[in-house]
Amino acid sequence: MPGMDLEETLLPGVGVRYELEVDSGQLLGIVVPREGGAEISVYDRRDPDRARGVFRLSPEQADAVAEVLGAPRLTQRFADLSKEVPGLESARIPVRPGSPFDGKALGDTRARTLTGCSIVAIVRDADVVPSPGPEDPLHAGDVLVAIGSATGLEQLERRLSGQG
Repeated sequence: MPGMDLEETLLPGVGVRYELEVDSGQLLGIVVPREGGAEISVYDRRDPDRARGVFRLSPEQADAVAEVLGAPRLTQRFADLSKEVPGLESARIPVRPGSPFDGKALGDTRARTLTGCSIVAIVRDADVVPSPGPEDPLHAGDVLVAIGSATGLEQLERRLSGQG
């Protein structure tokens, strides 16, 4: 990305430290220990040795934050990709309560075979399953990120709702 300089420093015996200067001039420091979790610090550019605030995240909290930040980016990346290929679109298709595929494996939808669409991610609450396999289960409330033709995406949406 232009204008973005993310520095990565190996901290032997500790983990990895990342530093990023944000637009406001502040320095964001993230230490990811080997055992998981994260320590996020905000430094003032004028005094880079003094943290203005520190957040310590457990491994579970760090995963939750990563999912929240990753889900929209992942979806946007596929949307951007679909704009570059003529005839290819992306859609977010919900698995609604009462769907015949609620509790079934992704492969049971036969999405690619019957509609020509590829399911590139499953968004479940704050979690994202990128590049899901046919064995990944579907649940009511999931949102499938799919890529295909406009017609194929409409067929997939109908199929997931039990109408196709």
